Amino acid sequence: MVRVLDGVSLSAAHGAVTVLLGANGAGKTTTLECAQGLQRADGGLVRLLGEDPARATPDLRARVGVMLQDGGLPPSVRPLALLRHVASMYRSPLPVEALAERLGLDDFGAVSIRRLSGGQKQRLALACALVGRPEVVFLDEPSAGLDPQSRTIVFDLIRELRADGLAVVLTTHLLDDAQKLADYVYILEGGRTVAEGTVADLTADTDTDGMRELRFETVPGLTLPPDLLPHLHQREPDPGQYVLRGSLTARDVARLAEWWDACGVMPTAIAMTPRSLEDVFLDISGRSIR
Repeated sequence: MVRVLDGVSLSAAHGAVTVLLGANGAGKTTTLECAQGLQRADGGLVRLLGEDPARATPDLRARVGVMLQDGGLPPSVRPLALLRHVASMYRSPLPVEALAERLGLDDFGAVSIRRLSGGQKQRLALACALVGRPEVVFLDEPSAGLDPQSRTIVFDLIRELRADGLAVVLTTHLLDDAQKLADYVYILEGGRTVAEGTVADLTADTDTDGMRELRFETVPGLTLPPDLLPHLHQREPDPGQYVLRGSLTARDVARLAEWWDACGVMPTAIAMTPRSLEDVFLDISGRSIR
């Protein structure tokens, strides 16, 4: 027997976006499937709105929206017909026409699902997950395949769901998306929860000021003395443009300024980038392809 999850512990609050991150095979999808009742956990405690999801009643199912990564959409059906059918299963669904307009489904509502692009299928799957007015919604890679305009629409909708008091649980491989949306983040590795917290908590670094990259422009060909900032990686992607990467402190910047002064140079541009959720994720999960 292969143990896929061993030590995962998490909760998702109403009125918040909870994000699960992890490399391929970390256990994200299995965790969601156990939380939704699609798989039964061999041990531990799983509760969805206070009930065991593996024994979910129709009333519990009606309170939960699920958007699967693969969609599970019938290929020969037309999008608006499918959305109306799904809406008919609920006592008080959202107005189909308004939801379809919001997500731009009208643009392809008469085309069979098999002819839709990946992004169009994503928007349809999201509409099906939301039309029943759920209290909890699970979104597996909701922004995958979306163009920038569609991503903005989906992001705005997710924020509205949060403002309306829903518990939104999502996975994504797009760490910039997670950083923009998440109220709380869980990072999974090897079937375990290895880190958790708000984005601010996770990206904070008690030993530094949280900066990971400093860029500056000045005369080309400068080489930092090896003992000046030995813990930082230096590169010159273009002549006169320098990038220092690593854990930066205010003292590092001061030493760099002293060196500029000693060299008699003045930077024409300086920019610093704070530690990101991507930095945290890669520090935990590694930078090699899995």
